[in-house]
Amino acid sequence: MFKTASLLLLSVLSMTVAPDSGTAGTAPAAKPSGPLAFTVKANDGHDVDLSQYKGKVVLFVNTASKCGYTPQYKGLEELYKANKDKGFAVVAFPADNFGHQEPGTNEEIKTFCTSKYDVTFDLMGKVSVKGSDKVPLYQYLTSSEAGHAFGGEIKWNFTKFLIGKDGQLIGRFEPNTAPGDPALVTAVEAALAK
Repeated sequence: MFKTASLLLLSVLSMTVAPDSGTAGTAPAAKPSGPLAFTVKANDGHDVDLSQYKGKVVLFVNTASKCGYTPQYKGLEELYKANKDKGFAVVAFPADNFGHQEPGTNEEIKTFCTSKYDVTFDLMGKVSVKGSDKVPLYQYLTSSEAGHAFGGEIKWNFTKFLIGKDGQLIGRFEPNTAPGDPALVTAVEAALAK
């Protein structure tokens, strides 16, 4: 009888224990929506959860090493260095979608960016930003149905997408907008000030 009562008591206790939900009274942290909801590959092949950028202002740029706009790497590095201590990040996504202007391997791309332009901002692995093999992040960025006003296919290398501290897309700048262009600099500074 004692054994039966003990088993009954254990059964009742196990039913009254709350499921493990972290700290009592708090909900688990929600994964961000929008452009920071994706995981991509870094230049060295490891996974990068873009939610790590939440709380920062971020500029996503599709880049190429053999493009007329390639010297924008220098301006991107200058913009990054001028604002990184304020919570700004630049994330480059090398892509070979336009004129075969990014033919290199990830290692070759990194060597080129660091030796020619002293790039210190985050460099991801080579991706596709257009066509049937477009990566999910760029499917979202270019979608006209994703709930943001910045959709539309990318026309060329060095298209820039600006993400606010809340992780939402707040701006798009076409390739001919240089990193030092007053419109882009003002948008970055305004986002950092929020």
